[in-house]
Amino acid sequence: MKSKSTRRRSRPKKIDPRFADTRIIHGSGNIFVDLGFDEAEARVMAFRVELLVRLERHLEAQGYTQIEAAKLLGITQPRVSALMKGKWEDFSVDMLLTLATRAGLKPELRLAA
Repeated sequence: MKSKSTRRRSRPKKIDPRFADTRIIHGSGNIFVDLGFDEAEARVMAFRVELLVRLERHLEAQGYTQIEAAKLLGITQPRVSALMKGKWEDFSVDMLLTLATRAGLKPELRLAA
């Protein structure tokens, strides 16, 4: 056992002041708007994420392996891997619509006034 003189004193941990902020800020419903993107760009990003998530869930529900999904979708297995990892930024809206259709989904775009 160390004597009192050789024991190190533990320093109080520094707490990042951002973690001490307990305010609740209600979101807009679109994370990309909340992050500061303009509304038009934020809607496109949210649409891409929605397409990707629904496509990913569909492929998982069907029980496809990544190789089987790649053949079905007409893309490579590494692209399926990126899709399954949620890398939405790697896919355009056009590509996601194409992949969803190839997977047997029927994507539709609706405009609201």
